[in-house]
Amino acid sequence: MPRRTLGFILFAFVLAAGCVRLGVWQLSRLGERRAFNREMAARLAGAPEGYAEATRDSATARYRQVQLTGRYDYARELVLTSRARSGAPGVWVLTPVVVAGDGPPVLVNRGWAYAADGMSVDLAKWHEGDSAMVEGYLEEFVPGKGMVSTASQPRGIRHLVRDSVEARLGERVAPFVVVQRLGEEQRDSITHLMRLPTPLLDEGSHRSYAVQWFSFAAIAVVGAAVVARRGREIQARRRREIQARRRREI
Repeated sequence: MPRRTLGFILFAFVLAAGCVRLGVWQLSRLGERRAFNREMAARLAGAPEGYAEATRDSATARYRQVQLTGRYDYARELVLTSRARSGAPGVWVLTPVVVAGDGPPVLVNRGWAYAADGMSVDLAKWHEGDSAMVEGYLEEFVPGKGMVSTASQPRGIRHLVRDSVEARLGERVAPFVVVQRLGEEQRDSITHLMRLPTPLLDEGSHRSYAVQWFSFAAIAVVGAAVVARRGREIQARRRREIQARRRREI
């Protein structure tokens, strides 16, 4: 078999091995994603706890159910800009809740409001009284540093970065945001913001990526087999031609 053919076959099998390895890695990621989803679903379905109890272990705090009692600080309310919902532009309204004791205020994502430009909204329209009795789940701030404010909207921020929020408020805030969930008494009311839906816990694209990598590996192996067979056929034809030439010379 020609060296070129042997080289191609070797390359194809090395490529196939790499693709199989990547496919197995994607399946491993899928398993991790499923385990993560099970854990997050269990937290979302758990009984509500106080904020201090739910955040005692920061590594397991995300998506835990919490109950928060305090006072809304509407004077320092912020909006997270450019938050579309069903194709409509809008904002998320972020209201600090001052809790009893000396702890920092807790930022509560009270929900979505329509804003034609994706940043300007009449916040006074969505006030819900001074006393806050919030039920929801914990969410993390977005990793990052520095101001990510919106120049044309004094209350606006583009990303939920803790440093940016604290710079706007002028003080520290609690390490987790509470995403308020819809209570039964608010379900048919137009006086409340549209609460955010429960997080979607999907499996991502790991399965389809794994199938693609295994398909690439199969293509490489089949291609190598076709080239090897073609090479043997060419060699066999050449031998027959040489034998026929020798018979004619005799």
